[in-house]
Amino acid sequence: MKRFMAMLNKNKNKDPPPAKLLDLAGQLCQDLQSSFPSLEKLVGAMMGCRHKMYFLTNIHVVQACVFVHIQKGQHDTACRLLEYSKAEQKEKLVQLWHEIHYRRVMEQHHTDFLTPLQKFRCRKRNPPPIALCPEGLKNRNYSDEVRQQLHRFAAEVTTNPNKKQREGLARDMNLQPTQVYNWFANYRRRHK
Repeated sequence: MKRFMAMLNKNKNKDPPPAKLLDLAGQLCQDLQSSFPSLEKLVGAMMGCRHKMYFLTNIHVVQACVFVHIQKGQHDTACRLLEYSKAEQKEKLVQLWHEIHYRRVMEQHHTDFLTPLQKFRCRKRNPPPIALCPEGLKNRNYSDEVRQQLHRFAAEVTTNPNKKQREGLARDMNLQPTQVYNWFANYRRRHK
């Protein structure tokens, strides 16, 4: 930590900061995960300097910053930090986004865990911003064409296709046989 602080002070006017400084920051964030006071001090030093945006390119620094803000109850600040982060690992950033919102809900309901349904609802209410998902959110719905074919098969042939039929449908629609199986199971449940 002392070495990092000395390097930070020595390079405070260099733009961009040396890669060694950024790498050391990421390593320290990993090493100090179990020591909150030291991690909080480190995050404060990084976020208080003019090289803040460079540090936010390292996923370990971003995770540490989000962790510190969550511990302090600063959920909105943690979310903003994620939006402006330039780290490449978008999947991890989206996970962090969801973790922030899970924590917020747990604090509101004074509970230590959320059920899968509560997590699902939380994700639906708080979708990640476009900055974290430039290619858009995953859509788990089938296209209209696929749904029409499945509905037609259910109406004209059977609502309970055997394994061979499911495999044929899956092949024709570029789906997995388990997806076809689950679609028909859900269809039968909805039409009871």
